[in-house]
Amino acid sequence: MHKRPGWQRHWTRLQQAAFQEVDAVMKRLPADLKHKARDIPVSLEPVPAKDLIDDGLDPDILGLYVGEAYNERVAGLENVPPQILLFLENIWDYAGHDTAAYREEVRITYLHELGHYLGLDEDDLCRRELD
Repeated sequence: MHKRPGWQRHWTRLQQAAFQEVDAVMKRLPADLKHKARDIPVSLEPVPAKDLIDDGLDPDILGLYVGEAYNERVAGLENVPPQILLFLENIWDYAGHDTAAYREEVRITYLHELGHYLGLDEDDLCRRELD
């Protein structure tokens, strides 16, 4: 997948657009949420790593939050540092290779995973149309 001609330029464009969308979302968050959102790193990956897929993760997943929810964190007891993973090639494919749809899906996926970090479950996210 990563060997096709022009892949590096394509990947750089996907990263730039994703970072722009995440930054735009952060700027629009209320102050209390903005502070919490800045504490969580966002990692951009093309697709889920093989070990995640081997553990049962759908290979087409768009994003993933790993770590304990914000309201459940206990200092010194974190097993996995919390972070949001966005799988940009999967989002690009899901968006039908349309730039506007891609940016919208990055926004929705980021907010969905941020919701998990803040302690929302799938039903809460669905009610907020972030499913």
